[in-house]
Amino acid sequence: MPVIWVLICVVALALMGLAAAPRLARRSAGGDVRRLHSLPSYHALFAALLTLGPSLLLLAAWVVVQPLYADLRASAAIPSERYADAGARDLLMTEASAMARGLDVAVARGELTDEEASSRDANRDLLLSAIRDSGLVQTDDPDPVLLIAAQRLRAIEARSETILPVAVLVIAGIGLAVALRSARTEFRARNAVERAVIGLLLLASTIAILTTAGIVLSMLFESIDFFSRYPASAFFFGTNWAPNFRGDSDLGIIPLLWGTLYISLIALLVAVPIGLLAAIYMSEYATPRFRSVAKPLLEVLAGIPTIVYGLFALITVGPLLRDYFAQPLGLGNSSSSVMTAGLVMGIMLIPFVSSLSDDVINAVPQAMRDGSLGLGATQSETIRQVVLPAALPGVVGSILLAASRAIGETMIVVLGAGAAARLDVNPFEAMTTVTVKIVSQLTGDTDFNSPETLVAFALGLTLFVITLGLNVFALWIVRRYREQYE
Repeated sequence: MPVIWVLICVVALALMGLAAAPRLARRSAGGDVRRLHSLPSYHALFAALLTLGPSLLLLAAWVVVQPLYADLRASAAIPSERYADAGARDLLMTEASAMARGLDVAVARGELTDEEASSRDANRDLLLSAIRDSGLVQTDDPDPVLLIAAQRLRAIEARSETILPVAVLVIAGIGLAVALRSARTEFRARNAVERAVIGLLLLASTIAILTTAGIVLSMLFESIDFFSRYPASAFFFGTNWAPNFRGDSDLGIIPLLWGTLYISLIALLVAVPIGLLAAIYMSEYATPRFRSVAKPLLEVLAGIPTIVYGLFALITVGPLLRDYFAQPLGLGNSSSSVMTAGLVMGIMLIPFVSSLSDDVINAVPQAMRDGSLGLGATQSETIRQVVLPAALPGVVGSILLAASRAIGETMIVVLGAGAAARLDVNPFEAMTTVTVKIVSQLTGDTDFNSPETLVAFALGLTLFVITLGLNVFALWIVRRYREQYE
C-alpha cells in the first residue's frame, strides 16, 4: 500500500476519534457536561493526538530507517574487493538500485514472474537480459555481481510494503481504542492534551536543533576529509583558484572570499541607506494612505525570483554600466562585473532592510517621541537622537539579514559578475563568490574522492563560520544598546 493511502487511513481513524470521543464523554456524564473534568473538545483532541501521534512517528522512523537498512543489507552482497572506499561502494549501490528497478519493470511487463525476479536460482542470463531491456541501466552489460544486491533490495522493499501499512494502522487503531476507552467523566483529558502539545513543541525544537547539528557535522566531516588530502594553509592563504581534477589544482580561497565580500559590500552600500531612509520616511513622515500603497509595492521586490534579478543584471544593468561607465573611463569592456552584481543585489535587498527597519521603528514607544518633542527637539532631531538609537538592535538585525542574504546569493552573481576568481579592486571587472564555486564544484559527473569536489564542503563551512561571526557581532550590538534603552 502506498504511503499516501496509509496516511489517509490514519487521518480517517483520527477523524473518527475526533467525532466519537466527545459523545462518549457526554454519555459517561449523563449528558451533564459540568460533571466532566475536561471539556468534550479536549477528549476529541486527545483521541486525535493519540491516534495520529504514535502512528505518524512510526511512519516517519520507518521512512528514515528502512532505506538505510536496505542499503546495508544489499551492500553486504557486494564483495569488498569490488570497491576501494565508501564512495565507490555508493556508486555500485546506485547501479544495483537501478537494476532492482529494472527487475520491477520486467515483472510489470510480464517478462518475468515475481518469483523469478526474486529467486537466486533463476536464470541469471534471463534476469540480466530483462534488466538490460528495461532501459533503466546506463550500460548495455549489467554487472552480474550486483544482481544479488538488486534482488535483496527488491525483497526488502516488498516486505516493507507489506509490514509498514499493517504496523502503522495497528498502532493507530490501538491509540484510537485507548482514547475512546478513556473518554470518561474522571479522565483528565485537558492535562493529557497539554502534555502532548508540550511534547510536540519539544519535538519541533529538537528537530530544528538536530537539523542544524546535522548540517554542521556533515560539512565538518567532509571538510576534515578535504583537509586530509589538501593542506589547510594552501586553502586558507592561497591566492590562486584553479581546480582541474588532475591532482595538481590550486584551491586558494582568498580570491573567492574577496569576490564575496566585495560584491556584498557594494550591495549593502546600496541597500542599507536606501532601505533605512525609506523605512524612516514611511514610519515618521508618510501619510497612512501613502504608506498603505508604498510599503506593499516596496515589498514586491522581495518576492521577485533571484533568477529574474540575474537576467536583469545580464541584459540591462551590465551593458549599461559597460557602455556609460566602464568603457569611457577605461576600466573594462565586460558587462559582467562586481558593480553589476552588487547594484542588482542591493536592489533585491532593499525590502529586507526597509520592511524590518520600518516595523522596528514603529515599535519604539510613542512616549519617547513625545518626550523629545516636549523638550524642544525637532522631528529630525528626535528621529536621529531618540528613535534610531532605540531601534538600533532591530535595525542591526535587518542589516545582518541583508548581509547574510548577500553572502549566500548565487544566481545574480553567476549572471551578473561572471565566474572569474581573481583579486582585483576594479569594480568593473568580472569576479565570483564562494557560493558560485560551491555549485560549480558539485555540478556534473563529480568524484567525491577528489579534493576538487570535497573543497565545496570546506567552502560551505567557511561561509558558515563567517555568518556565525556576523551573528555574534550583531548579538553584541543588540545586547549593548538594549540594556541602554530598556
